[in-house]
Amino acid sequence: QHKAPGNCGRWPVKAMQVYKDLLTNAVANAETKGLDPAYLVITHAQVNRAPPGRRRTYRAHGRVGKYASQPAHIEIILTEKKDPVEKMEEEPRVKITKKMAARRRFVKIGE
Repeated sequence: QHKAPGNCGRWPVKAMQVYKDLLTNAVANAETKGLDPAYLVITHAQVNRAPPGRRRTYRAHGRVGKYASQPAHIEIILTEKKDPVEKMEEEPRVKITKKMAARRRFVKIGE
């Protein structure tokens, strides 16, 4: 059995905790500004690469290796939407079988 990292299908717990804290902070900021948190919608989310934090790790035989973190700038914009968007009425779809589609593609010449 192949035991590659990431084959279990787990959630990225550490990254999700950071994002959850960011959303909690955004909701608290919205409450401070007098917005209703029940009507908040994420309208913009963006992640940019930040400059890496460079450190050293000391290795065997007097060598030094680089030890850099890869941080990111996360930007979330929440807006308040009072009116929900109404769903458009859809027409019932007609199922087309493969045979029907083939008949439509067939062109009769000479009749």
